[in-house]
Formats: sequence, structure tokens, C-alpha cells
Amino acid sequence: MGKLRQAGLVGAGLLGGVLISLQFSAIADKETRASLPIEELRTFAEVFNAIKSGYVEPVEDKKLITHAISGMLSNLDPHSSYLDADAFKDLQVGTQGEFGGIGIEVGMEDGLVKVVSPIEDTPAYRAGVKTGDLIFKIDDTLVKGLTLTEAVKRMRGKPKSQIRLSIIRKGEAKPARARPSRSMSR
Repeated sequence: MGKLRQAGLVGAGLLGGVLISLQFSAIADKETRASLPIEELRTFAEVFNAIKSGYVEPVEDKKLITHAISGMLSNLDPHSSYLDADAFKDLQVGTQGEFGGIGIEVGMEDGLVKVVSPIEDTPAYRAGVKTGDLIFKIDDTLVKGLTLTEAVKRMRGKPKSQIRLSIIRKGEAKPARARPSRSMSR
């Protein structure tokens, strides 16, 4: 009878421990939910519904949400932006696929393409493109108004074809020019 009683106590203790753990988990979950900005999310939902029901032409839910997310991120700092699935796929092709490129890592700053880093021994590196350069024109196209994805697409092309970059470089009064020839990248 002692062993049976001991097993019962162990089982009851185990059950009690599980129940206490579940209770703490429920409390923690409740606190996490409470930290959401409920009033602001309610306002967002009201604006979303007002657009859906009163805008002059129909707007897709996905488009509204994508623009809301994009707006949140782009207003954090000049380096944050949102890539939807298609833009991310294009960027992956640009970093993992095979294409004619010039060999630079880029981001966006104030609507211009910012060179994060020219990759050593690539066309851009050999043409004198430097970290921190701001590309304001690709061939005859102004960069201002393009997305990063659109600008990157313009820099890609047929291997051995030449591209003209117009660059704002810190400390230089006149724009710099670079004419790298695209090469196969992997």
C-alpha cells in the first residue's frame, strides 16, 4: 500500500505541476495580447474598412495591407523597406541566380541607390565604384522614383554590355561617372 500511495502522490504532484504550468502560460499569453496597441489597431481597421467601402474604385485587400506594411517600414529609417514575395524572389535571383551584373551590394537611401559594397574584382570595383556612392542615374534613367528592385533590374543585363552610372560621391563637387561592363555572376 505504501508504494501505491507514493505513486499516487507522484502522479498528483505531476498533474499539479502541469496545471500550474498551463496557468502561468495562459497568464503570460494574456499579458502578451494586452501589450498590443488595440486602440491603434482598431483605428487601422476603421480606416481600412472606410477605404474598402468608400474609395472611388475597388482596392484589393492584399494591396492595402502591403502598402500599410511598406509604409511602416519605410518610415523607420532610410534603410528599411518591405519586399513582397515577387520583389523578394527577384532579389534572390539577383543574389543567387546567373545573370550579367556589375558586382555591387546595394540598398536605398533618400530615393537613390546606395552602394553598400563593391565586390572585389568585379566590373564595378574595377570601374572605381566605392562604398557609400549614391547612384542617381543608370544609363539615361533617373533612379529617383524607382524601387530598389527596379533599379537592380536596370543594372542587370546581357554579359559584356556596358552600363553608365552617374554617382554622387561624398566630398566631390561634381558627379562621378562609371562605365562597368556587365559580367556573368553567380
